[in-house]
Amino acid sequence: MVDSKTIDAWRKAPRLNSFATFFEQTASGLGGAPDLDRPEPEMGLLSFDLACMTFWDTHRRLWGHFDSHYFASIPYRLEEECRLGAAIFSFAQKTWARHGRPATIYTLGAGAGTLARTLAKLGDGRLRTLNCSPTDGNRISFFARRGSDNAQFYHGPFFELDDERYATDEALQPFRDGYDVLLEDTTFQMYGRDRDNQTGFIAPRVRSNGVLVQVQKLAHGNTEAYLERERQKDEVFKSRFFTKTQIVEKKRGVLDTMFDFQVDLEASQSALRSYFRYVVVTWNSGNFYTIVSSNSLNSLRDFITSMVRPAIPSGFCYEQVPHILVNDEKNPIPLDWAWRPPQSIDSET
Repeated sequence: MVDSKTIDAWRKAPRLNSFATFFEQTASGLGGAPDLDRPEPEMGLLSFDLACMTFWDTHRRLWGHFDSHYFASIPYRLEEECRLGAAIFSFAQKTWARHGRPATIYTLGAGAGTLARTLAKLGDGRLRTLNCSPTDGNRISFFARRGSDNAQFYHGPFFELDDERYATDEALQPFRDGYDVLLEDTTFQMYGRDRDNQTGFIAPRVRSNGVLVQVQKLAHGNTEAYLERERQKDEVFKSRFFTKTQIVEKKRGVLDTMFDFQVDLEASQSALRSYFRYVVVTWNSGNFYTIVSSNSLNSLRDFITSMVRPAIPSGFCYEQVPHILVNDEKNPIPLDWAWRPPQSIDSET
């Protein structure tokens, strides 16, 4: 585990201090919502896949205030949520069937935990989920539309969930033996650049045959390329939902500070290599990436091959995915893995 000096630095980070008001107002519905439109997934990009459509139909009923802001801020992140949600649900069902116990899922810092609540509702006892957030508005939204008693919430930052907390908090009892899926959603960048300690804090919580999924906003060695992707995000995508004033205010109030805490793909790769035998980029949208890591080749295969093709226009994607970042030389990832074919439903029937 990390030392007290590192924990103290995280406690003094922007997420719990200078950003606290922004997150509380947005999570409480007092600000941050898009003025122009509410985001909805373009199901055609998902080939009208039945599993993704089913996930979305449940997900949309459980939204909290923060969801509209979040999914209107990152190009095609809502389509990726449907893609990830369907894959996590499939992976978790297989885990339940193989091991005869509920699969455990932890969404770390994912707002009001809509993904966790959706999975718990769909799982109907076969899945148990946990979401954490230090923002009280997210806690209120979580329990207002909890969806299932199998969805739990921890009101606090991720680093408070240490060994002692798991051992003494009865609400965390189902999760003491670790997680089959752990999702870190654009959270580390708000606490600092020390990805090695951040990854080291959560990696022991991933079961030996589990997977870590991360959605990260990454820096780029070419500043002009980074800024061009930001311009595309703001002017081509976010402008559909937010006014120009809203976009400028968020940039000034949050994004400029977050830039200082972002790391590039190489730094993320280096941190993950210390804890996982396999690391693969499975999605890219401008400066945003989905990265899946595991110490089990079989689990990694099951998870990635449960995903349909990335649902994003080619102009927003700058990576050839899947992109292997870390591979075990003795037992490498086969080159013939493929995305799951969609079970397409004709949109006109």
